[in-house]
Amino acid sequence: MELADRAVGLLLSVLSLSIFTYYTFWLIILPFVDSDNFVHKYFLPQEYAIFIPVFAGVGLISLLCLFIGYVMLKSKKKKA
Repeated sequence: MELADRAVGLLLSVLSLSIFTYYTFWLIILPFVDSDNFVHKYFLPQEYAIFIPVFAGVGLISLLCLFIGYVMLKSKKKKA
């Protein structure tokens, strides 16, 4: 099982590093590149740089609140 854990850890590390690199290049370096350069076709418009993290954060907080509410209701039923 240790090998599977290492493989999953490596996969998650590579995935997070690639997302971080893409997002950093998108926000910091791309505004300084000419708009007619071919690199721009690989990136979304700049407006999505705010929308995607905001919607992901709202979704994560919503799921967290639903989970906490479910656990609280389940523990209340055990006491009664």
